[in-house]
Amino acid sequence: MLKFIHTHLMRTLCILSMLLIVSAANAQYKLSGTVIDNKDKPIKGASVYLDNTLDGATTDSLGVFTFTTTEKGNQSIVASEISHETAGLPIVIMGDISGIVLHLKKNAVHDLSAVVITAGSFEASNDKSKTVLKPLDIVTTAGANADVVKALEMLPGTQQTGPDNGLFVRGGDASELSILVDEMVVQNAFFSGPPGVATRSRFGAFNYQGVSFSSGGYSARYGQALSGVLELNTTDLPDKSTVNLGVNMAGLYASGTKKWKNSALDIGGSYNNLTPFYGLATTNFKFYNVPVGGSGNLRYVWKPNKNGILKITANTSYITSGISIPNPYAGIVDTGLNKLNPFAGLPDTVNFVTKDQYYYTNVSYKQLFKARYSLYTAASYSLDTTKNTFGPIPINEKDQRAQFRIEGKDFFTSRLNLLAGAEVQHYSISKSFDTLNENFAETQLAGYTELEWTPINRIAIKPGLRYEHSQLLNKDDIAPRISMAIKTGINSQVSLASGVFYQNPDNLYLLAGLRPNMQEAIHYIVNWQYTKNDRTLRIEAYYKKYQDLVRELHDTLFDPNSYRIITDSTKVNNNGYGYAQGIELFWRDKKSVKNLDYWVSYSFIDTRRLYANYISEATPTYIAAHNLNLVAKYFVDKWQTNFSATYSYASGRPYFNPNNPTFLGDRTPDFNNLALTVAYLHSFGKWFTVFYLSIDNITNQHNVFGYRYTYNSANVVDGRNPIVPALYRSVFFGVNMSLTQFKKDEL
Repeated sequence: MLKFIHTHLMRTLCILSMLLIVSAANAQYKLSGTVIDNKDKPIKGASVYLDNTLDGATTDSLGVFTFTTTEKGNQSIVASEISHETAGLPIVIMGDISGIVLHLKKNAVHDLSAVVITAGSFEASNDKSKTVLKPLDIVTTAGANADVVKALEMLPGTQQTGPDNGLFVRGGDASELSILVDEMVVQNAFFSGPPGVATRSRFGAFNYQGVSFSSGGYSARYGQALSGVLELNTTDLPDKSTVNLGVNMAGLYASGTKKWKNSALDIGGSYNNLTPFYGLATTNFKFYNVPVGGSGNLRYVWKPNKNGILKITANTSYITSGISIPNPYAGIVDTGLNKLNPFAGLPDTVNFVTKDQYYYTNVSYKQLFKARYSLYTAASYSLDTTKNTFGPIPINEKDQRAQFRIEGKDFFTSRLNLLAGAEVQHYSISKSFDTLNENFAETQLAGYTELEWTPINRIAIKPGLRYEHSQLLNKDDIAPRISMAIKTGINSQVSLASGVFYQNPDNLYLLAGLRPNMQEAIHYIVNWQYTKNDRTLRIEAYYKKYQDLVRELHDTLFDPNSYRIITDSTKVNNNGYGYAQGIELFWRDKKSVKNLDYWVSYSFIDTRRLYANYISEATPTYIAAHNLNLVAKYFVDKWQTNFSATYSYASGRPYFNPNNPTFLGDRTPDFNNLALTVAYLHSFGKWFTVFYLSIDNITNQHNVFGYRYTYNSANVVDGRNPIVPALYRSVFFGVNMSLTQFKKDEL
């Protein structure tokens, strides 16, 4: 670890040295002057520099600056300050120059840099200069069904999840991604459901104004994620009061917004019943009780002043369902592989009942002081109670998480700012399985700091440092991180990122009372991005090194069941390891054809690891080496209709074949999926209405995500069954009505 930190810091110093070596040690010319505002008052803390050089200074309390340079001839001198517009002045340097006066106009908008670090990150916000996607690009993608997490599978670096929940990023499983709302970790991001049947995430399509997805090299503000983070930012004060109604094949919902001058109140509720949906679909499993439930939400936003905002959110949901699913241990005699396993005596197909109750609340406040300092603080609490039965076996779980975060930022100049913060999280999980009861409680403390420096418009550097403490493991770790970007042209740039990332062992081990050390990953990322005239090309390569992964020490056969139970008799250590490396491409074009917007994303990954109960190093079962997504959206003005289509391809995934001596040496057939969504806009009086029809897997491909082998009474394999999604093809229809007019790019 110390060796890596030393190497990492040495590389950082080398990079900084190369940037600073051009600074003139033997300056020949002296430049001096003042920076004033439109009322001729001096501006303190303004950055003054020669454009496209490292020569510059910061103004004092009288707005005076002085610096030296070796540049000569025609130059541009530029002044910038966080609360004013940047301004420049042409000068001719033939000798010392004094009496330079730069006028800056007041500006409340903070544009900190002309170059933006993009390594490992896809931003989706309203800032067009810093993103290649917008929030509605994500939630209107065909095949995603307005599920934010599902839509991100259409971006580079992710995997098709099939029957599993979560977002699988660059060789990591779902547990290696942290999902946050307003910087607060969401402990139970998906609705509860039976094993092997994917459920939706809890995130509504229209509740977020910004989405930031990082598949590696993310900020020091966040931790406990070996692969990446998905950060969702809720909307601020709405523009107007409105009412929204909707009905679809999964239920109905209603919401209303009342806006006052400086505040707003949102109230919403829904009833979900998937009888119409499953009544028309041919399912691969029997839903003898279709999913039924409801939800409610309450949100209050208040702006006490022009630079402050308070957000209070509370929501709850309830869902119940009954389904018949395969027994993963069907036919196995109660010895060796499944010793003391209560599934051994159950039939091949078992009824699974789910009853889940969820509560979540979040309070946050952000304030900007004197156009220079910002303060952000937030607190949240969540409770998820699940009562399941697998045949006659009860499986109950209760999860709680409380957390608090505070961070401050100092905008020293428009080119330099410092962020510092701290967070505390306390969460607990208790689980009962038949007569077995397991639980644990964890308190994590973290502190972090991050510097953003733009020495010139062409270069941005962001070093950071994070400290983490686990009370449960009694461990402390320090994670250095750095990222930077260099403009290589007017429309192109190169970004780099590297860092150390830690994460607690899987809850599977903590519930059993085992206490291995934190796991570790080291990221190295480089990308090149070109953006011009609504066209974006992005190529990114990465290497990720896993170390200190938890590995089980056992003398029994490999158990492929991902829902298996670990007991305190299991022996583990942190000798697991692995790697992931790959290259990704993203191309988007909104310019070539009027009303046509399309993108192409491709990912190649090579990854292997030895961890968990793996008997040898291998590519994990959730990895496809090649992933391709083609997304297109076309709006027909005459018909007020938007067409969206997505084609997804993934090469075969490894799976465990007990008859193959090569561990995880077999591959499933390739994955193919074609989806289409049609949205039609119409108005009925004051109601603006959108009718939408979505068809997933139009060609009815029978995609397989692995195989489950069956055994006879002598524990000899006598057959196999494919692991498949709940249904191959789905058709979904719905209507949204609003008193606020829709825009065509919202369809």
